[in-house]
Amino acid sequence: MRNRIAVVALAISVGVVTLAGQQGGDRSYTPTRINKSIELLEKDQPIYYTQVNGGGYDEGKALAQTWADYITYNLEHSPFDMTALRGFMQGLVDGGPTKSGHRTPTVIAVLPFGGINQDIMWANYWMVEQLLGSGVHGVLLAHAQSPAAVQVMVQAARYPHAPPFDGIDEGLRGNGGQGFAARIWGVSNAEYQRMADPWPLNPDGELLLGLKIENRHALENAEASVGVSGVGFAEWGPGDMSLSFNVSRADNPTVLDNARNRVLAATRQAGIAFLNQMNAQTIEAMIDEGVRIGANPGPEVADQGRRYTERRMPW
Repeated sequence: MRNRIAVVALAISVGVVTLAGQQGGDRSYTPTRINKSIELLEKDQPIYYTQVNGGGYDEGKALAQTWADYITYNLEHSPFDMTALRGFMQGLVDGGPTKSGHRTPTVIAVLPFGGINQDIMWANYWMVEQLLGSGVHGVLLAHAQSPAAVQVMVQAARYPHAPPFDGIDEGLRGNGGQGFAARIWGVSNAEYQRMADPWPLNPDGELLLGLKIENRHALENAEASVGVSGVGFAEWGPGDMSLSFNVSRADNPTVLDNARNRVLAATRQAGIAFLNQMNAQTIEAMIDEGVRIGANPGPEVADQGRRYTERRMPW
């Protein structure tokens, strides 16, 4: 009897350690994509991210085993340092692979300019090429105010030989900048140029492009902007939306609820993922509501969500 109790206690102890260490999923799982986040989203599994405000090789290597499915590399309010970003990506590779078997976590870089209008996009589209050339798996456009601006971002993320699509002009990425990114992804240059295309516009694409519909002007065009082919997710940016409407988030004003609901409805209509903040009390209801990207929830809340959706991919 004493031995039986000891065995049960050991089993419980192992289970607790497993949960606390955020271990889960099917250990026999084999990745099918470069981009871990797209692989999950196409299975309708929520994804969860953590954010860094810059960092180089050491920071990347330290995050290679992150609990998060993807890392937001925030350049909106940080120096535009491509040397540091390339070091960060190499650090992820050297510290990998992930528990899911992917070479690195997904990395989405926030563009350091806002999508205020098409002219600003044309003046700064080269930054999209620079960021993607560092091996990141996508970009996020802040203050996406018009579909015309969003179309330029998608165009800037594509190569000229990519399959044409209505509403999106010929890709702008040039030959010669793919070598470093291909090495980060662990593929040949030719394979990289074939894979580096926005999903779900290209079902085989490995790039994930996102929008922040985060001010009242962007909100007016939410449906059209979110519906641009090549966009993979969108968020409503409560902080900047509060500033734009000159209201306090603490007061829970109706105008913010309406803004969130409108962007959520736009993503549903477009068939793409919606990003929202989550916590332990809200995560399950938000998943049921249709939220598919959890904003920096931390490992415990992400673990809760993954178990709730019976996720198979290891974490």
